[in-house]
Amino acid sequence: MPVEITWWGHATCTVRDSGVRVLTDPLFVRRFAHLRRRRGAVPPPEAAEADVVLVSHLHSDHLHLPSLARLAPGTRLVVPRGAPRAVPGLARLAAARGLVVTEVVPGEEVGVRAGVRVRAVSARHDGRRLPFGPRRVRALGYVVEGAARTYFAGDTGLFDTMAEETGPVDVALLPVGGWGPYLGPGHLDPEGAARALARLAPRAAVPVHYGTYWPIGMDAVRPHEFHAPGGEFARLAEVLAPETEVRVPAHGERVLLP
Repeated sequence: MPVEITWWGHATCTVRDSGVRVLTDPLFVRRFAHLRRRRGAVPPPEAAEADVVLVSHLHSDHLHLPSLARLAPGTRLVVPRGAPRAVPGLARLAAARGLVVTEVVPGEEVGVRAGVRVRAVSARHDGRRLPFGPRRVRALGYVVEGAARTYFAGDTGLFDTMAEETGPVDVALLPVGGWGPYLGPGHLDPEGAARALARLAPRAAVPVHYGTYWPIGMDAVRPHEFHAPGGEFARLAEVLAPETEVRVPAHGERVLLP
């Protein structure tokens, strides 16, 4: 059975598999902190409809409390272990909204329903809630296992055991950029993502985490880092992973993958 992916922008996607809606790193605002949404409409209310929500790490563009407040009461929220302790606002929000929070570490699985489960896997990224406090909470990726196996990498750099820890996957949602003119450590650029793709060898891939938010007042600073990563990833994937079908959706576009 095919899997349907909707890219809402940045790292926010809805993965629909076997009738189950899995939402990743929801970010539903036009502006936050020093960042402004420069491309794509703010996702509609339907984007917050999910059976399970996956949060990869604690950075505010991935664990965004006002966006999580749009979830329906009773929604299951899967987060890295220690997240509610490290971000007290998350614990308060979950209690107020009736969200069901499940904390996981790499290797742990969470059953959703209808034969769909989620497995946490490693990521290489500083996952703490910057700039507050010394406590570290591990960043994660996730594999959604249903009719297909879909890997959501979250934020990560390339690491030697990525394919081994992730296991065989059918679809890969890979970050290819960021929200500013320079990527720090623990990120994939288009070339790094294409190299990851060659190791993972899925049937299909979708680039994410680019072309959505940008620092206010910096529109003219290295604009290619905003616009180009998705297409550049697709071009490099043709060379490094030619057997993988790469789809580059527009914001809000749904793609059906085999």
